[in-house]
Amino acid sequence: MITSGASAVGIANIAMDGTVLDTWYPQPELLPEPAGRDSGAVTVRLGAAKLSRKLLSLVKLDEDRMVEQVAVHTTIPDLSVPPVDAHDVYLRLHLLSHRMARPHDINLEGLEPLLATVVWTNKGPCLPKNFEFVRTSLRSRGLIHVYAIDILPRMVDYVVPTGVRIAEAERVRLGAHLAEGTQVLREGFVSYNSGSVGPAHIEGLMSAGTVIGAGTHIGLSATVLTDDASGTDIPHPVRVGDNCRIGVGAGVIGIDLGDDCVIGNNVVIDRTTTLRFPDGGDTAPAAQLSGQSGWRIDREPGSAEPVARRC
Repeated sequence: MITSGASAVGIANIAMDGTVLDTWYPQPELLPEPAGRDSGAVTVRLGAAKLSRKLLSLVKLDEDRMVEQVAVHTTIPDLSVPPVDAHDVYLRLHLLSHRMARPHDINLEGLEPLLATVVWTNKGPCLPKNFEFVRTSLRSRGLIHVYAIDILPRMVDYVVPTGVRIAEAERVRLGAHLAEGTQVLREGFVSYNSGSVGPAHIEGLMSAGTVIGAGTHIGLSATVLTDDASGTDIPHPVRVGDNCRIGVGAGVIGIDLGDDCVIGNNVVIDRTTTLRFPDGGDTAPAAQLSGQSGWRIDREPGSAEPVARRC
């Protein structure tokens, strides 16, 4: 986990009741060393003298949305400690989507309670509780598109990484890490603190905390999920290695895979799934294979359990 800090200047949308709806950091940077461990992240508002002309033009009061757009500077002393507020969270998510940090390199413990539920629209983020009033005001600007009502927005509204394909913008959240050469096709979904660390093909769902390697293919309607066996709000990370294939409708839940593994179509495994090993005729839980390379797990005639064979 990264123990150095991070810093950035951004534009925050703050509702009239003080709720931080989002913060956009166009040029985040990592600090060469920790900026001090005695306190959490610090965010301060910036005056006009500290801003470029482009950023200064974004500082305004949006009366239709009932939102103030303000310039802020956020410093995180140590990325290995949990975030302390919404500005802190947004800077960490930007680092991931900008590929300045990989999934699990940054502490995101307790992320969700720090974020507000937001109505994400083509006119900017809004509070849900007064949105119908806001919608009426915004209609003067044209048709209103509501993309989602959620705690996190689409990644592409904040960061567009180079060398990737994303068929449906709504299906990749801010905080996803997509390596160059990665394709997220129409039914693919990538959550925050998850993604690829090499060119990959994603047609299924990747929950928060899951990572796949180069050359790995997540098939249509397949899933790679963490589990909550730890009993905390930080699920056990799931890592799938290089050149793996998760078949159509298949699933990997809470278990790591090494390189060159294949999960057959419609086969779902977790740590407790019973597998049959035909070489010895024995059965064992799938947890026994966690992190190992070169296995194919598939359905075979005559076996009630999925069969594990060396590729």
